[in-house]
Amino acid sequence: MGLLGHLLTLPLAPVRGVAWIGEQLAAEAERELYDESRIRSELVELQELFDAGQVDEDEFDRREDELLLLLADAQQWSRQQGQHDQEQVVTGDRDSEEGTT
Repeated sequence: MGLLGHLLTLPLAPVRGVAWIGEQLAAEAERELYDESRIRSELVELQELFDAGQVDEDEFDRREDELLLLLADAQQWSRQQGQHDQEQVVTGDRDSEEGTT
């Protein structure tokens, strides 16, 4: 984009900045949601609560099912992220990673 293009789109810079911040927040939220080690830790903690009698069997089964589904989703998300990263390296498309458009 030439100098004229940059000057014409300058008023949109704050909007692009806010959009970039939103994308970064969403990406971080996804990383935290699909953190496999966190999910596994929650499964261990749930098992410990069940063993200590602090959680009944129905609650244990319900929460365990939720966590196992989330773990499967996290593994799928992780594979998709790996494929996306490989595609960026192959095509040289790093704009979305650096926050530029």
